Amino acid sequence: MICLHNGKLHNGLYLSESLSAVLFDNEKIIDVFSEERFKQKHFPEGTHIIDCQGNYILPGFIDTHIHGFKGHGTDNCTTEGILQMSKDLAAYGVTSFNPTLYPAPLDTMKKNLQAIVAAMGKEKGAHIMGVHLEGPFISPEKLGVQLPESLQKPDVEIMNQLWDASEGHIVNMTVAPELTGMRELAMDAINKGIILQSGHTNAQYRNMLEGFQVGILHSTHFFNAMSEMHHRNPGAVGAILSHSEVSCEIIADGVHIHHGLFRILKRDKHTDKIVLITDALTPTEQKKGPFYANGEEVEFSGGCWHRKSDGVIAGSALTLIKAVENIISFNYSFEDAIKFVTSNPARIMKYEKKGKIIPMFDSDLIVVDKNFKIKLVAISGEIKKNRLEAK
Repeated sequence: MICLHNGKLHNGLYLSESLSAVLFDNEKIIDVFSEERFKQKHFPEGTHIIDCQGNYILPGFIDTHIHGFKGHGTDNCTTEGILQMSKDLAAYGVTSFNPTLYPAPLDTMKKNLQAIVAAMGKEKGAHIMGVHLEGPFISPEKLGVQLPESLQKPDVEIMNQLWDASEGHIVNMTVAPELTGMRELAMDAINKGIILQSGHTNAQYRNMLEGFQVGILHSTHFFNAMSEMHHRNPGAVGAILSHSEVSCEIIADGVHIHHGLFRILKRDKHTDKIVLITDALTPTEQKKGPFYANGEEVEFSGGCWHRKSDGVIAGSALTLIKAVENIISFNYSFEDAIKFVTSNPARIMKYEKKGKIIPMFDSDLIVVDKNFKIKLVAISGEIKKNRLEAK
């Protein structure tokens, strides 16, 4: 049993006004109480007491869209690589994540799904919650750096093959709502419990509304790789902004989205509907090159990864703790920023016992200081990192 005390508690919903303590074991959070009560409380023999020194006690971060980290990822997908990714992410405050697959030939996608599923339950770090499929049912007109030959037309039989390969562990999937046959595919996916996200889409406004009607109510890296607003066709961006029921992912690296757009986002999208993601590529935080992502050499420049062959932006080099720091600099509050990486993704992905520091929730917690440095990480009640005590 472990007790963290003398910390400023954000329980995933709001920041406590006074110092607090959290008691937990390797299964669940047992109790949450004030520092005053901590001083009066008697703990069972053997309880490990940790002084948080006035730092912030937070729920563990959840990254629902990430391709790789520190040289291991889903593009060269192996069970061992995904397990290493889990271990490495834990040191950065991530306690749960959805490994995200690029579109690829069907046999490759199935093989990669099987490799990820084989890692589930064997993690030494962040929990592998399931898989995010970023395709293959996306628009050839909004590919980004995705490979056009890897795309598929919406097909329930193909969906069933992917589902079977995942053993039912596809959590979320990015789709283009305008594609012919998407309605039938969406209804099948939702029946399977998959969270559908509009992304890599060239949808007209009416296509987006049709997607909302069949449950495509989340969106992938909002503003990026989707049809922009036009005065006669608000497109995907206009539809997502103008419909309060739709939630969105945000890459807050200061590159993928212009700072000025955060003023519009803050005005038009409720804070319960925003999720910070990294969309990090495999070489993120890798110290030595050469660097590769999705089979192509990339180089870091201007805050993100670029394809070396032509300089096209290949993807993010973000960490979630940096995303939190950045979005606060874009005039969101600390209280809201923590929701964006804890309770919001947990609720949208239907992770019922994650994302909050509440009794009977999973004991995934982190401690960070005012400068956004990770001081402690606990996953399933096991301390993975601790800079609060002398070694």
